[in-house]
Amino acid sequence: MFGIDMLLNAFRGDRRCTDAKAVVTGAGSGIGRSFALELARRGGEVICADIDSDRADETVALIEELRTGKGHAVVCDVSDRTAVEQLAKQAASVFGGPPTLVINNAGVGVGGKPVGAIGFEDWDWALGINLWGVVYGCEVFTPILREAGRGGIINVASAAGFAAAPSMAPYNVSKAGVMSLSETLAAELAGTGVAVTVLCPTFVKTNVFQDGRITPGSMNLSQQLARWTGLSPENVAARTLDAHDSGRLYVVPQIDATVIWHLKRHFPGLYVRGAGLLGRVLPKD
Repeated sequence: MFGIDMLLNAFRGDRRCTDAKAVVTGAGSGIGRSFALELARRGGEVICADIDSDRADETVALIEELRTGKGHAVVCDVSDRTAVEQLAKQAASVFGGPPTLVINNAGVGVGGKPVGAIGFEDWDWALGINLWGVVYGCEVFTPILREAGRGGIINVASAAGFAAAPSMAPYNVSKAGVMSLSETLAAELAGTGVAVTVLCPTFVKTNVFQDGRITPGSMNLSQQLARWTGLSPENVAARTLDAHDSGRLYVVPQIDATVIWHLKRHFPGLYVRGAGLLGRVLPKD
């Protein structure tokens, strides 16, 4: 029977994102807020976790306006392992059992300085949130989902994880780590009923540029590129949830990210030389 169920799910998709009991980190803005709202539109109950209590409350208020789902605001600093462990306990209390979906979304932007000029404070800050926040989320929630024998994990990485653009080392390293963690976790959870998806967008029209530690010239360039080529966070969230339901591991929602993905894998030497040329013309500030 187990084999038949898996075969049926392969054809129809497992609708984990409908009527979900979901935990979303970084839900106070950007892609995280869009995930929370889209899950609520699909009938879900969502724990909206964010380090900023006011932003989390705003997301819950928006969910209440939809009248199709339910939201709960929780303050959580994902770089604090104890806080993530407490988040899991709060989820069990709110839902009366395990969540069915965990979205490790919280992240920050860092960029504009080459390796050697970045400073360890920015390295610690970026890796603490972007990488360790996801590590904690996976380490804490995976056993819960595995024991339940169902559910899903969506980790938010970035095309930066494979693009490796100059002057973005802490961000690149953190997102590459999230990709590798997600791939490893997907292999470990194969056949358990728990699915894993990793989101790898390029530019998304969010507040990550203003809230991050990005030099002025790089921030201006990023904002311009986001206006020209970026997708809305609502679009990205909906696409990712649909992809997760269909069992896809990778979500690369933009054409530019797909082009970079293939260029780097098929022409690695040429790609690195091109990235080096790009680094020499990027804003210096």
